[in-house]
Amino acid sequence: MTIAENLKKIKKDLPENVQLVAISKTKSIEQMMEAYDAGQRIFGENKVQEMERKYPDMPKDVEWHMVGHLQRNKVKDLAPFVNMIHAVDSLRLLNRIEREAERNKRVIRVLIQIKIAEEESKFGLEPEEAVDLLKSNEVQNLKHVQISGLMGMATFTDDQKQIAKEFENLKTLYDSLKEKYNFTTLSMGMSGDYKLAIEKGSTMVRVGSAIFGEREY
Repeated sequence: MTIAENLKKIKKDLPENVQLVAISKTKSIEQMMEAYDAGQRIFGENKVQEMERKYPDMPKDVEWHMVGHLQRNKVKDLAPFVNMIHAVDSLRLLNRIEREAERNKRVIRVLIQIKIAEEESKFGLEPEEAVDLLKSNEVQNLKHVQISGLMGMATFTDDQKQIAKEFENLKTLYDSLKEKYNFTTLSMGMSGDYKLAIEKGSTMVRVGSAIFGEREY
């Protein structure tokens, strides 16, 4: 199947309130343009250099999402154009995004990453840490960062019950914070589990290989 056909098939599964981020890491501009021509406008990258390299070659109405772990010293490279940073898990990173967004006279949307997986390697805050962060005066005073919601990555496992439980836990946390902080986005679900994530309340899914085919390195 072509990229356009894959996109059409996935979009048929998506309720109206769910946004699709096409994860284009390792993909060429030609492949991305195939998705763009099929109507896709939100693209996600997990490496700053790759996003920087692709940005000038893609149409200007593309919305760029940084989905990988972001180092503070790299924020300045993305700040002029990135639309959303998904995996924010510290006050220090939030403060750096604030500084660089102000310098570029922009407001950058971010998601707070919650650790829902049982694997040790996953980044993210524990739910209590996230609540404390959101309550803090420093976060309340941010003017160039808009915290739009939460994101999480489920454990890499075939156990659907475990994945469902992890998604449910994140949705419960999201619901408890949504009104107080005007959240609009719950980003969970990837190529292998996005249908389950939608079932559990996700409003944004991050899909790569199901659109573009397997990754090329």
